[in-house]
Amino acid sequence: MEIGIDASRLAVAQRTGTENYAFEIIRGLAGTLAQPTTPHHLTLYFNQPPADNVLASLGLPASARLRIIPFPRLWTHLRLSREMLLHRPGVLFVPAHVLPPIHPARSVVTIHDLGYLYYPQAHTTRSRRYLDLSTRYSATLARRVIAISQATKNDLVRHYDVKPSKIEVIYHGYDRQRFFPQTGETAKANARERYGIKPGRFLFYVGTIQPRKNLYRLLEAWAGLAAEPEFSDLQLVLAGKPGWLSQPIVERAAELQARFPGRVILPGYVEDADLPVLLSAAEAFVFPSLYEGFGMPVLEALACGCPVVCSNTSSLPEVAGEAALYHHPLDTLALHSQLRRLLTQPGLRDELILKGLNQAARFSWETAAQQTLQVLTT
Repeated sequence: MEIGIDASRLAVAQRTGTENYAFEIIRGLAGTLAQPTTPHHLTLYFNQPPADNVLASLGLPASARLRIIPFPRLWTHLRLSREMLLHRPGVLFVPAHVLPPIHPARSVVTIHDLGYLYYPQAHTTRSRRYLDLSTRYSATLARRVIAISQATKNDLVRHYDVKPSKIEVIYHGYDRQRFFPQTGETAKANARERYGIKPGRFLFYVGTIQPRKNLYRLLEAWAGLAAEPEFSDLQLVLAGKPGWLSQPIVERAAELQARFPGRVILPGYVEDADLPVLLSAAEAFVFPSLYEGFGMPVLEALACGCPVVCSNTSSLPEVAGEAALYHHPLDTLALHSQLRRLLTQPGLRDELILKGLNQAARFSWETAAQQTLQVLTT
């Protein structure tokens, strides 16, 4: 059977959340379908030519077909729809976007989260309406829906009345060639220097700088610790691109930087090669998010042997299991207390590192790809 995949998200210059998922699940499917006896083959649809290194990294089997079909605007709704009309595959898989209006009866879509319903203020009115309509549309018309967590499945059932039997929960994996404990002290020192992190302990966050990530409360919790003599070396690193309504967070970080010079760092985007090194060097990874569909940074931190402190909301307990210290996302004092526990109890930190490595081992892209192929072909 021909398995068509919307691969348009692979053409972006810097992949984040959903783009990384699309890349990894397509790479996993390519590996699963590389067997010469498989009865299935891939067709990937691109809205622009992907970089050569992206195609090389996918490891596509010789039978795979690329359809590069550029279009100036509304590519999914117009150009991909036309492709489905003229050359319809046996099944269409949309891993990180909306179903085209014209699509095969056998279509599968991945829904990542419904965060816009919980925190509408994190989106423009137009963006929120589009996300609501497009997600409801895709979840309703797709033959099967893949949810990346039980929390997302529960939301689809509760808010969009999607039948539970239609939804398959398939967890993310992580890149095991990249995310593992890095022991090279020279590499850590070089990475710290590149991003302006001084010697000493630091708490690390990576993700978009936006209100949904609850970073204002993280800044306040850190400031309470930073004022104490025993934490005079403790830095806070908030890595990632600014998102919608990031200005109050950036301004508060600047105020704290003036109060604690050189100890609040906003380095922007962290290069792929540097992220595992910084995770391995950090005293803890802190992820106080108000809502997540999965929480990929938490899994990557666990895999690097970095202790995690995160909120106890949505999907995060599914990802971290018993390997994290939790707090209520609206309770700044609880976050402060959990950070203090971790920083002052070396035995607890060692315990969390071991639990984190064991927890991370439960997740793999190979398993996710096999489960996804099962959904696509049955």
